[in-house]
Amino acid sequence: MRLNKFMAAAGVASRRRCDDFITAGRVRVNGQIVTKLGVRIDETSDKVEFDGIQICLIKSHIYIVMNKPTGFVTTVSDPYKRKKVLDLIPIEERIFPVGRLDYDTSGLLLLTNDGELANLLIHPRYKIKKTYHVLLDRLVKPVAIYYFQNGINLDGRTTAPCKLSEIRIIDNRSFMEIIIAEGQNRQIRRMFEYLGYTVVKLHRIGFGPLKLTELGSGEWRYLSPAEIENLMDFKKNIINQVQN
Repeated sequence: MRLNKFMAAAGVASRRRCDDFITAGRVRVNGQIVTKLGVRIDETSDKVEFDGIQICLIKSHIYIVMNKPTGFVTTVSDPYKRKKVLDLIPIEERIFPVGRLDYDTSGLLLLTNDGELANLLIHPRYKIKKTYHVLLDRLVKPVAIYYFQNGINLDGRTTAPCKLSEIRIIDNRSFMEIIIAEGQNRQIRRMFEYLGYTVVKLHRIGFGPLKLTELGSGEWRYLSPAEIENLMDFKKNIINQVQN
């Protein structure tokens, strides 16, 4: 088994994030630091350590949804000692956030120890849809919707088409809904900044098949059996699309 796949199956993080941990020198196999990607291990006999702690394959998966508050980072560790979303979930099992929400962005966040699912949900090739509510600093002009639908150049790359619509007006400011299927760094804020707007609030309400309901800021819960079944069906559909 590839080392990054083993780490993901052990609940460390997604495969892509595990690659970062490997190249950073945070992983040992049988006592030796491994920094090369693509290394294969024997998952039945090799000893794998992450940050000095031995990791093992997960026997059962955990799925948690949170309404992330602003002022928290969605990383397992933070060199600046900022508050982490994991600090809000006092459970013994190792879990990790699926993807990232910015420090000043709130809303739906999935946390799990299912590395395979996490990899499917955040990998750019699968184009998983994410839905956000956005409050701008002023009223939006119709031309902005055109730009979102046709792409905006960010750092020499044109963004994929987005669905943007105005829900209502609050104090002479536009309250919008946006659906995107990619996730460049601070993409939504940068797209609006490109058009001359400032994002006052950004809140995610949907991620793939998951919807944010009945959770106050900072609250979390385990997914229901029906939600997990729906998530697994969603996962199977992605895999089938790739294979076909």
